[in-house]
Amino acid sequence: MTIIADAILRSERLFVSFTGRAGRTDVLAGVSFSIGRGTWTTCLGPSGCGKTTLLRALVGLIDPDRGTIEVGQNQQPRSRTIAYLPQRDTLLPWRRALENAVLAAEITGRPKADALCEGRRLFARFGLAGAEDLYPHELSGGMRQRVAVIRTYLAHRDILLLDEPLGALDPLTRTTLQTWLLDVWRELGKTVLLVTHDVEEALVLSDRILVLSSRPARVDKEIDATLPRPRSRTAPEFVAQKEGLLRLLTRGGR
Repeated sequence: MTIIADAILRSERLFVSFTGRAGRTDVLAGVSFSIGRGTWTTCLGPSGCGKTTLLRALVGLIDPDRGTIEVGQNQQPRSRTIAYLPQRDTLLPWRRALENAVLAAEITGRPKADALCEGRRLFARFGLAGAEDLYPHELSGGMRQRVAVIRTYLAHRDILLLDEPLGALDPLTRTTLQTWLLDVWRELGKTVLLVTHDVEEALVLSDRILVLSSRPARVDKEIDATLPRPRSRTAPEFVAQKEGLLRLLTRGGR
């Protein structure tokens, strides 16, 4: 594990298993990593290896069997430091777009008027002006994901855990929103941990990539994404890194 002196999030030998009718299933087998403040880290791994389980453990939705999770100086509960965006946007169908966006702020006890004011500014800043009063079924897939990301930001947490937020979108919309996510990250100055199965997406967005093995997962490799931004998907160096990552993943991370 790379030691990061100013790490805002650290996992140390994290083990998670589930017990069901078929017996015990080991999902995470000693996952260790650290993430620097204000950076973008992406977690890649084979399908079903435990990437979502890792995020759910980090945010506190499930309890690990053993291991430690440290956030900053551990002066606040993780729930006050980490915001989590699951795979589905989970917008409430009976609430309009802006009302959905401020939901997390309402739950945390912020004055709704303040959240609505900030939400309107974010809608305008990130291409959703005029969509504030639309219901989720009236929004495109890309617009729904923007609302969900804004909702996650309005929770006012330092760390954003994003679980394949673009996975269900068509390739063109996905490429457009990758650029949008980078703009949000730069402007808002958050620390991001993204889970994706898309190697190209990881290389376009990340400062660092964690490659997980097949289940039970561990971190098999940490890769610094050092190409200058914006990154050309057709540049020889980018293509070479993509091919190397694909080889690594198809070998099960070994």
